[in-house]
Amino acid sequence: MKTLILLRGLPGSGKSTLAKAIGGLNVEADMFFTKEGEYKFDPTKLKHAHDWCHDVVENWMDDGQPLIVVSNTFTQAWEMEFYFTLAKTYGYQVHSIIVENRHNGKNVHGCPEDKVEAMRSRFSVTL
Repeated sequence: MKTLILLRGLPGSGKSTLAKAIGGLNVEADMFFTKEGEYKFDPTKLKHAHDWCHDVVENWMDDGQPLIVVSNTFTQAWEMEFYFTLAKTYGYQVHSIIVENRHNGKNVHGCPEDKVEAMRSRFSVTL
């Protein structure tokens, strides 16, 4: 069975680390901002980063890759809808996993604390 795993969590929770441990092909919007090994976040290009992430996943699904992991904050359910639709179109089983920062992980992408707190306050979980 082809599988898509969506890793959700606040900055510093360990999404990227867990994605690497899971294996498969991994993509996250932050990769869009890394050029020649250097991370340079530009908030004006965030929509482009997520569009790029969508395109990468769709290309992998079109190729039939067996395991795809997307590690983004996904603070609200609607942010995952594109991936649920893709998964249905390409026949992927989806798992959404919330990654908690129980290890005192650090936010390596430099997201300001006020932005992290805003994400925390809007984080929605469907049970």
